[in-house]
Amino acid sequence: MDFKNKLLTKKKKVDEVLKQYFPPKTSLHKTIFESMSYSINAGGKRLRPILALEVCEMLGGKTEDVMPFACAIEMIHTYSLIHDDLPAMDDDDYRRGKPTNHRVYGEGIAVLAGDALLNLAFEIMLGKIISYDFGDNRGIRAAYEIAKAAGVNGMIGGQVVDLESEGKKVSKETLEFIHLHKTSALIEASVKAGAIIGGASKEEYKALEDYARSIGLAFQVVDDILDVIGNEEKLGKKVGSDMQKDKSTYPSLYGIEKSKEIAKNLITRSLEVLEVFDDRANFLRELSKYLAIREN
Repeated sequence: MDFKNKLLTKKKKVDEVLKQYFPPKTSLHKTIFESMSYSINAGGKRLRPILALEVCEMLGGKTEDVMPFACAIEMIHTYSLIHDDLPAMDDDDYRRGKPTNHRVYGEGIAVLAGDALLNLAFEIMLGKIISYDFGDNRGIRAAYEIAKAAGVNGMIGGQVVDLESEGKKVSKETLEFIHLHKTSALIEASVKAGAIIGGASKEEYKALEDYARSIGLAFQVVDDILDVIGNEEKLGKKVGSDMQKDKSTYPSLYGIEKSKEIAKNLITRSLEVLEVFDDRANFLRELSKYLAIREN
């Protein structure tokens, strides 16, 4: 099976499990479930859960052991997108080619849907830890890495600095801080969770940590580039929004060509650190290359 088909197969597997968490409801508060489901099923790439699954399976771990953590990560990612799109944040009308959550359900429900997805993510992880005896603290360690990446020292911290940097000329260090925390942290947590549940050795964990940081930062650099030269139809949202909001990005600081070079170097680094895994890491290698040329 080639890489694209394997990627699609893994995405479908994640989609199927995610849908099980959102069956149709008839209760008085059914709107919140509809709002959560609207965004979680809006057609994301599922990069983060796929990374968690692939790393765990590569190390000999079981899919069913890591799947709850993988789905939890996607819920946290989706909550962040719902909140990011709100008028108080990025004020976006479209996400993945569809009206943003608050444009469909209103700002109040959108806020609550994001909150609910974040909370449900931890319910799912803790439920797995309670119901299944890992025989050690792997489940707790994985949940901790995910919580840390989503919090004030991870994604939220990056979002704060991103908001405060609008309209300002920031340093290279500040820009890297924003990207490493706002975007890369949750990608890194996905790889770390898969490594922990899969039982990685110290050497393997360190290599995967380096891989995750490289592709996490590369992902956002490419995202910055696509916001300038991307195809709106393929992206499912308007291009040029970063410039309109006067955000600091890699193209605004380095220019397009230099930004492409930075992304390429990060991808090269991600490939180098995978050498310890030999052929077992072929999917991860292909994923790195895919991130470098993606169009959405």
